[in-house]
Amino acid sequence: MLNIVLLEPEIPANTGNIGRTCVAAGARLHLIEPMGFQINEKQVKRAGLDYWDKLDYTIYDNYSDFIDKNPGAKIYMATTKAKHVYSDVLYEENCYIMFGKESAGIPEDILVEHEEETIRIPMFGDIRSLNLGNSVAIVLYEALRQHHFQDLNKIGHLHHTKWKDGTI
Repeated sequence: MLNIVLLEPEIPANTGNIGRTCVAAGARLHLIEPMGFQINEKQVKRAGLDYWDKLDYTIYDNYSDFIDKNPGAKIYMATTKAKHVYSDVLYEENCYIMFGKESAGIPEDILVEHEEETIRIPMFGDIRSLNLGNSVAIVLYEALRQHHFQDLNKIGHLHHTKWKDGTI
């Protein structure tokens, strides 16, 4: 199982969307306070739709609490200041992929301590960043691809609907 970590998320709709993505991907979500909202806010649940009750998530008081409760965790940190492209990293089973708050990312002092584990999504020109939910989905699904989408449904089924004239 993979782990997505949001360090001090600020926008409830992003967190709800990421929670929904985690449910679809079979990933755990780790939320590090302070957050810019209450987890029970309508916007979080609306973005997560009816999946929020299926989400495996943990809330931590702060970054130190997260580190204390996950000793020895292999953590990749997504940042525009990264040394490695996200798709060049081999994601271990049970690794953690951390994303910073929408307005500022992961603090520089944390990144310096984990410089070799920093990853980035390449972007064109001088674009600063992508939406947090999109960034999580891009990196998470690359990690899942590397594990051959283990335990995920890989084949869809079409449900044919008959029209009033009898055609499908």
